[in-house]
Amino acid sequence: MLACSTVCHRCLQVKATSADTNLSEPEAEPKARKLKASPQLKRWSRARALRSGHRLERPGHRGEALELKPRGQQTKEVDYSEHGQEGNDDDYGVYVATAKSIYMVSDGTGWTAEHSVSAALGQFDHCLVDRGCPVNTHLFSGIDDAEKLMAIIKQAAKEGAMVVYTLADPSMAESAKQACKLWGIPSTDILGPITEAIASHLGVSPSGLPRGASGRSSALSEEYFRRIEAVEFTIKHDDGALPQSLHKANIILAGVSRTGKTPLSIYLSQKGYKVANVPIVMGVDLPKTLFEVDPEKVFGLTINPIVLQTIRKARAKSLGFSGEARSSYSEMDYVRQELEFARRIFSQNPVWPVIEVTGKAIEETAAVILRLYHDRKHKCTMPRISKRY
Repeated sequence: MLACSTVCHRCLQVKATSADTNLSEPEAEPKARKLKASPQLKRWSRARALRSGHRLERPGHRGEALELKPRGQQTKEVDYSEHGQEGNDDDYGVYVATAKSIYMVSDGTGWTAEHSVSAALGQFDHCLVDRGCPVNTHLFSGIDDAEKLMAIIKQAAKEGAMVVYTLADPSMAESAKQACKLWGIPSTDILGPITEAIASHLGVSPSGLPRGASGRSSALSEEYFRRIEAVEFTIKHDDGALPQSLHKANIILAGVSRTGKTPLSIYLSQKGYKVANVPIVMGVDLPKTLFEVDPEKVFGLTINPIVLQTIRKARAKSLGFSGEARSSYSEMDYVRQELEFARRIFSQNPVWPVIEVTGKAIEETAAVILRLYHDRKHKCTMPRISKRY
């Protein structure tokens, strides 16, 4: 009995000592939790790297997790409920900074405001791609009365958003300007200054009506039907179809598979140009009519072989090609040989301009083609794209 008491007493002493030791030691800092990097961000980064023709340099190795600081030390996260997104870490990851909002307000379709903001945001790719300065844009189109306009500006004030607007009606534009000034909202009038400058240059007052409003000229103008005809022509002459009528095209694109001929053709056709595109395939003769048309109509497209191989691999996989067919289409040796085959054709036709499309958006490539097209057509001393209204 005495032995049992002694043992129990010693056990209590050990427990007490352990408890004292635990109390005297400072609590270990909670280990940082880890979340997987956002799949959406990874896809975005990979796509940007692919278009640029090189890998995006990112710290750490592939698959590195984003580290979250212990509670109380975390950077403020985005409230997804405010932006119509659920805070699902598997889908979106974690923002390291609070997203800022840009409100785009238009009394028309909002095309001008949207593309102006998009062009400006392109100057911040270095920050946006890593979510160092995340941005949410919100387009409000068809805003044609002051009540709707004030409601949007009040919401922008609550959210701390910036407001950019394209309002043809001078009174609406002035209301937006004064309201933003009153509530301390940063704002930019995209349409107003250039409209005033043109009015001063022409000596004519603007109509103050948004595009498509009653009182303006009919949308079904000659220009409209010309664009429809151009789109129809381009679709019929896609991928080398109807080579016998290449002479009717305004622009002819030639290049190997996956250099963006079709989307570029459609984009140009929506601007009113009849476009035909001809694929260059190793071992396949090009149509004779391609060499009989005005050579100043023809434009060659080329691309970085590494980028082309990556695009072709993805394309072959999406089409369900078998292993053998896929390798012959996207194998690097074949890709290089086909690009060299196209290069020889281009060198034999020196009048054809050859445009490098690696890392270029469709709009950028189209701008180069149209500048050269109009420069040749009008024999300008300075490259330009001319259009008569």
